Amino acid sequence: MENHLKVAAIQFNITLGDIDRNLVKVEAALNRVASRGAQLAVLPEMWSSGYDYKRLARHAAETPRVIKTLCRRTAELNLVVVGSLPEQSDGKIYNTAYVIDRGNLVGSYRKLHMFSTMGEDRFLSPGNKSLVVPTSVGRLGIAICYDLRFPELFRKMALEGAEIVCLPAEWPKPRQEHWRTLLRARAMENQLFLIATNCCGVQGKLDFFGMSLLLSARGEVLAEGGEVDTELIATFDAQEMIDYRAQIRCYDDRRPEIYGRLP
Repeated sequence: MENHLKVAAIQFNITLGDIDRNLVKVEAALNRVASRGAQLAVLPEMWSSGYDYKRLARHAAETPRVIKTLCRRTAELNLVVVGSLPEQSDGKIYNTAYVIDRGNLVGSYRKLHMFSTMGEDRFLSPGNKSLVVPTSVGRLGIAICYDLRFPELFRKMALEGAEIVCLPAEWPKPRQEHWRTLLRARAMENQLFLIATNCCGVQGKLDFFGMSLLLSARGEVLAEGGEVDTELIATFDAQEMIDYRAQIRCYDDRRPEIYGRLP
């Protein structure tokens, strides 16, 4: 990870089912954060279409075009970008986060945990593996929205060398405090940086509160969004993470022989 890394969260109101409109918004936002010096930017969950369940297959068919556009734009802007999109493979549809590193697709992660409370499991298939991927800005761990409620995933990524976790989300009201508390806990307990980008605005019956967060390895809030479109910028200091891990030696003090394989 670079010593001083400037990062961005691009929070916006996703227009349900309108890929071209959302893509225009994202390209403009990427231009703005790059002009402010950002080297890594995280987009919301399912940012090209939102949870337009009835037309997910149609939207997934457009995802290769969207990725191609992002590859071209990130090469021009010298950016690493993470965001999730619908993916169709072998007759199934996945909620997949893509990691694009300055023009190259270097990794993808299919959301592991389906939010059955809202019927996500009826329309999408879960992935079956986690992801920590080396990039030009550091080792990135990837999670998506509801994954936040499963601390085992974050500890696994941390043990595999993740320095920054990128988390695209569509996290609605009224669970704002869950969002903020869980994100800070995942950052501080694993002593790593975290970029969590939520969407905002109303989609159908759901009202999204935004509140995207850029968190230090101590769990400190470096930048926080409100409830409207915004681009957050902060600088991650790698030495701060190293010093914190030396001060509170959680990794050295672990007792994995006691934990064993949890049932």
